[in-house]
Amino acid sequence: MNRISVGKENSQSIDLYYEDHGSGKPVVLIHGWPLSSASWEKQVPVLVDAGYRVITYDRRGFGNSSRPMSGYDYDTLAGDLHKLITALDLRDAALVGFSMGGGEVARYLGTYGFRRVKKASFIAAIPPFLLKTSDNPEGMDGRIFDLIKKAIALDRLSFLSQFLSDFYNMDILCGKLVSYDVVQFNWDIAAAASPKGTLDCVSAWLTDFRYDLARIGIPILVVHGSADRIFPIAATGKRIHEVIKASKFVVVERGPHGITWTHADKVNHELLEFLGQKEPSALSEAA
Repeated sequence: MNRISVGKENSQSIDLYYEDHGSGKPVVLIHGWPLSSASWEKQVPVLVDAGYRVITYDRRGFGNSSRPMSGYDYDTLAGDLHKLITALDLRDAALVGFSMGGGEVARYLGTYGFRRVKKASFIAAIPPFLLKTSDNPEGMDGRIFDLIKKAIALDRLSFLSQFLSDFYNMDILCGKLVSYDVVQFNWDIAAAASPKGTLDCVSAWLTDFRYDLARIGIPILVVHGSADRIFPIAATGKRIHEVIKASKFVVVERGPHGITWTHADKVNHELLEFLGQKEPSALSEAA
């Protein structure tokens, strides 16, 4: 398997599993929680067929990557992404972050800038700041995340079943846009992930990305489902667009959180159109 080392834990290397397909300008796909790069099944072949080099990887703790006991904060996770991009010597790349993966995109751009990255997309993504505070009234009550962590600690596998049901709005979309088999496949991936990583990532969700987003000076695509039960659009996608006013904002009507599967045709169309657009000269110079 293709792996790169991003650190060490005692006597063992912390390795990221990645896949690298196609040719052309690189597109890096960053998956959501608690899944793996396998969740990009409906995007990878479409992007490769359109003439892009597509790189997917598993976040530490998930999929086929190493499962260390630490490093599930966004500074470390963005650092892992930076090491991957550097090791593969990617240039003029596009970053596409789904759900929690949107946090890696925001923190990477806020920390490492735009020298290697020319476009980015946030799909059902977590920024700008989920936690409700005095200066962030649009956020979500912190008790919600405390309850999630308690549920994971009590019975992680049972929690994952309910989470994935809400991930796809199964009460409405099952048998129409998604099957129980898809949910079972996702559950299998999530169940095999690091229990420590699964739990610790929930705390990382409360990272404030407002400063990172404010620094972005490259073309941005924001895609979000109007019926997202995991990261509601009013607290996330809509606000990303408000912070990055030059971004393109696409609302997938009645779309759940897992729009990369349920509304893959719509997501793929918007992504291909965005990637194919010529970069405005002003933004190119700013980057």
